[in-house]
Amino acid sequence: MKTDQTSTYAKAAPYLMLAPALAIILIFKIYPILSVFVKSFIRDGQFSLKTYYILSQDATFWNSLLTTLKMNVVMIPLQVILSIILALLVNLQLKGISVYRTLLYLPVTMAISVASITWRMMANYNSGVFNSILSATGIGRQGLFTDVHQALWFIVIMATWKGCGYWMMFILAGLKGVDTSIYESAKLDGAGYFKTLFSITLPMIKNSLLFVIVANTSANMLLFAPMQLITDGGPQNSTNVLMYEIYKSAFRNGNQSRAGALTSILLIIVLTVVILQFKLLNRDKEEENG
Repeated sequence: MKTDQTSTYAKAAPYLMLAPALAIILIFKIYPILSVFVKSFIRDGQFSLKTYYILSQDATFWNSLLTTLKMNVVMIPLQVILSIILALLVNLQLKGISVYRTLLYLPVTMAISVASITWRMMANYNSGVFNSILSATGIGRQGLFTDVHQALWFIVIMATWKGCGYWMMFILAGLKGVDTSIYESAKLDGAGYFKTLFSITLPMIKNSLLFVIVANTSANMLLFAPMQLITDGGPQNSTNVLMYEIYKSAFRNGNQSRAGALTSILLIIVLTVVILQFKLLNRDKEEENG
């Protein structure tokens, strides 16, 4: 009898330990997502697809979606490539390399709100350090965050400065897991640096890279603090990304149905990226097992 009870407790123990975490996920993650999705179909107290129809005719929505995609098409490859380069540099066995790792990681420790306000001050047209440098070098003062053609790309630069150190650490962790004997064998076979990089290093850290690409995409899709604190979506809606449009619909205009529809569209985009990641990972495993 005691043996049966012990066996039952042993089987139930893992589920009991997971229960608090699962409850938190259900309450604070799953339920809000389902609630937002349902709200997107509720209009004037009735189930309706009218909100999605209105969005399909809304130039502001299409502009925010295009701005979001345009920003991410540039920012994701830029951040991933820079993070790989930085990880390769700080992975070198040099004296004092830990100091450089710390310096590169420092921007990550700064809150995005603090970073946004700091960069806004540094980009001031009259007294900002950026324009002072540009003026001293003969280029001339630039609008930066206040220029319709420069604002979005200057936010990309700021977000890249803020995030590269974070993604660098994941890639560095992948590099640390590569057996150094593989490099020694490649060196004996006469493989050069770039041959080793593209044929050995990058394939060996593919899982780390896939995680960084997908997680980076998700984070950048949800980025809106610089748009809120620096540009307010301007100038001329040039930085009005989808996430900021959701924020305005929900908290400024009180249009829960529109905010829910926009959020659902954004979640579908992010979910599509995650599914692609799993397919890539499964394909790699199948190739390894096959």
